[in-house]
Amino acid sequence: QIVEDNGMADKITLIRGKMEEIDLPVPKVDIIVSEWMGYFLLYESMLNTVLYARDKWLEAGTGTILPDKSVMYICAIEDERAKYDRIDFWDNVYGFDMRALKEVALTEPAVDVVDPKSVVTNATPILNIDLQSCTEKDLSFASDFRLRATRRDNVHAFVAYFECGFTRLPQPLGFSTSPFAKYTHWKQTIFYMK
Repeated sequence: QIVEDNGMADKITLIRGKMEEIDLPVPKVDIIVSEWMGYFLLYESMLNTVLYARDKWLEAGTGTILPDKSVMYICAIEDERAKYDRIDFWDNVYGFDMRALKEVALTEPAVDVVDPKSVVTNATPILNIDLQSCTEKDLSFASDFRLRATRRDNVHAFVAYFECGFTRLPQPLGFSTSPFAKYTHWKQTIFYMK
């Protein structure tokens, strides 16, 4: 209905179904637009489906995926209060020793809004993705990184966030999920340390 209400019915055709199971009425497409990102960029993301669509349907050489670039960053934070509430809490739960659950809690990242005032290091990129050319293999990664302290403080966790760019547009644009950027539903991903 929205396509029709905006006078675009002669330009936009909606096809319902899973990308891997549908047939398109054209052999190739010029553009793929997808909000595929999950938290920590790749967790629960739909990027594999976008890569499938790119390889099957996108016009080679001239086709565009939007967003076309993504970068994941890492920094460190002082987060004593939240670490106590989420992790150290298990040391004594109403008089019961629940430390066995503390180890489990440490293995699970937290997805939450990070106060930018708690960031105590620079941020450094740990993954660059060019959606025009990346493969599924590129999405399983390890990254060496160095962080530089920006003030004297304790470090309780690493924080990951990402940026996406629409660099192939006439006027490129993008967005960030950084603690210093405007809120997004992806928030940031927090990895507490022992």
